Amino acid sequence: MFKYFINILLFLTVVDGFSQEQPKDSLSTPKDSIVYKSPYGIRLGIDISKPILALVDGDYNNGFEIVADYRITKRLFIATELGYEDEKNQEDFTNSVAKGSYIRLGVNYNLYENWLDMNNEIFAGLRYGFSIFDQTLNNYKPNVVNGENNGSPYFPADLVSSNTTSNLTAHWTEFMLGFKVETFKNLFLSASFSYKIALSVKEPDNFKTLYAPGFNRIFDTGTGFGFNYTISYLIPFSKK
Repeated sequence: MFKYFINILLFLTVVDGFSQEQPKDSLSTPKDSIVYKSPYGIRLGIDISKPILALVDGDYNNGFEIVADYRITKRLFIATELGYEDEKNQEDFTNSVAKGSYIRLGVNYNLYENWLDMNNEIFAGLRYGFSIFDQTLNNYKPNVVNGENNGSPYFPADLVSSNTTSNLTAHWTEFMLGFKVETFKNLFLSASFSYKIALSVKEPDNFKTLYAPGFNRIFDTGTGFGFNYTISYLIPFSKK
């Protein structure tokens, strides 16, 4: 009887030891098998700030801009903007109109780390811009020297009319900061600010190019600023 009791104790000891070791493998935490993929495709849209500007600003005659980008990596996008602008420039002594077409081409880099399946962006961008346009100098007041020993200049009341110079061009680079928010499925609202640096600007005879479509106002330093507010739709081709 005693021998039989000893055998039972040994058997229970072995079983207990095995049962303590087994859960180490069976209770291991399983890995999350859910993988969130981002859509890759072309995104097309328009700048809605330009029609609004034409309504509220009497000097901005009209304009439109088409925007597009294409995702090539998780964070990098090829981007472009094409547009047309017609704007009047009223200075202290000149009145001119510039109108023409432009294109900007470059890249955006998304600085934002999305959560789960979100598809928003906070981006930095770089563009090369080119514009071809006409500039009409409606009128101006010439700087006339009067008085002894070439005294102080004055501007007479009479305005002098001029004409249109065609096929002017401007080349520039610009740096952009902006964001894109997916408001509904594949529908995005975006806003961006840009700082522009002129590379070359063709001037008309006896006058200065004050404004170039796509560049906006050209300051004496050869720099300018821009802002746009767009609505766009993503056409997804795949997910990665």
